[in-house]
Amino acid sequence: MIDLYVYYKVRELDAASLAPRVRAMQTALAAGHGVAVQLKRRPGSKDGLQTWMEVYPGAPDGFDGVLAQAALDAGLDALPDGPRRTEIFVDLKPELTPCA
Repeated sequence: MIDLYVYYKVRELDAASLAPRVRAMQTALAAGHGVAVQLKRRPGSKDGLQTWMEVYPGAPDGFDGVLAQAALDAGLDALPDGPRRTEIFVDLKPELTPCA
């Protein structure tokens, strides 16, 4: 399992158009792949830009490819101001304590 974090900049003027596209994509991904989804943004904006974050905790390995294709199919590359950046994180395995 992996956790995916996708962040990008959105022009304030495009936020209302982009939000329903992202939510529709996430709804389809949740239904089709059983993943949890979250959509977040930083409070406020800077220079007319908001920073958005899509979060997919506990996704199956290889889900980043599914997500990239879903974003293309949803036309999400048209509205962000710059690239969508994807970060993948995995849980650290707990350290085993030797028995005494």
